[in-house]
Amino acid sequence: MAQDSTQRLTEPEAAVLGIQHLLAMYSGSILVPILIGASLHFSSEQMTYLVSIDIFMCGVATALQIFANKFFGIGLPVILGCAVQAVAPLILIGKKFDFPTMYGAIIAAGIFVFLIAGLFAKIRNLFPPLVTGTVITVIGLSLIPVAFQNLGGGTTTAKNYGDMQNLLVGVFTLLVILVINAWGKGFVRSIAILIGLVGGTLLAGAMGMVSLAPVAEASWFHVPTPFYFGVPHFEWSSIVTMILISMVSMVESTGVFFALGDIVGREIKSDDLKRGYRAEGLAVMLGGIFNTFPYTTFSQNVGLVQLSGIKSRKPVIYSAFFLILLGLLPKLVR
Repeated sequence: MAQDSTQRLTEPEAAVLGIQHLLAMYSGSILVPILIGASLHFSSEQMTYLVSIDIFMCGVATALQIFANKFFGIGLPVILGCAVQAVAPLILIGKKFDFPTMYGAIIAAGIFVFLIAGLFAKIRNLFPPLVTGTVITVIGLSLIPVAFQNLGGGTTTAKNYGDMQNLLVGVFTLLVILVINAWGKGFVRSIAILIGLVGGTLLAGAMGMVSLAPVAEASWFHVPTPFYFGVPHFEWSSIVTMILISMVSMVESTGVFFALGDIVGREIKSDDLKRGYRAEGLAVMLGGIFNTFPYTTFSQNVGLVQLSGIKSRKPVIYSAFFLILLGLLPKLVR
């Protein structure tokens, strides 16, 4: 079973670090329901549900993974969010068939992941230290295009993509993070990313780039509803498509597990992988039941663990709690 590092964090420190983890993954996670909902022409009410339930299920999925037991959960400081690689296939399924078919395929894929977890875990022999080190490098390199896209404004289709205001806020945020990480001390240095994000948000607000109108329009409380878009329908070609996407996610998660294992100084064994895959399979199943999307481990949070130097699971536990809370309160999500 997983053991926390010897680091001692007070509860307020762990909560602040949890917020930092949340902010690092937040935009990447809500981008999936926004892209899929917009492509399938979801109504404003449906989009509100979709984003809220997505955030709620991110917290549930993270909790399944971090609270390890003998059946599921790897117990590493890992955050789960919507799998970006599922966006295009789900849009195609939704357009060709309907929403229930899309969610039926997600549920079936989750069951498949859960059932093959033990068999898939046997590939750990294919990951010697050389491969693990390469995976860590690839994870970092794969995030560079995402970082530049966010720097430009989040999506290349936006009218203001590459606008000087976006670039100014992005560069300012990056400089704050680098300065604090280079010259900050102790706990302040550990939350360099959080301070940078807060500073960038304040600058954006001063430049008139922050609107509170969506907050005013959103409801205060939201109840997760199983099968919100109808009873799932199971269609074989859609199921096969989502199974293939889920296997890609499992390969990505394997790299994340080994990368985090190296960072926290823990050997990842076959049983660990099996429990990790099972937790991911459960998360995907629940995503289909509550009409959100497949979940996978977020590699950007691996870099955050490395950068902050905080290897304890406690901040991620707070992140899971905050995500669940945000998912129940749409006004905070918007």
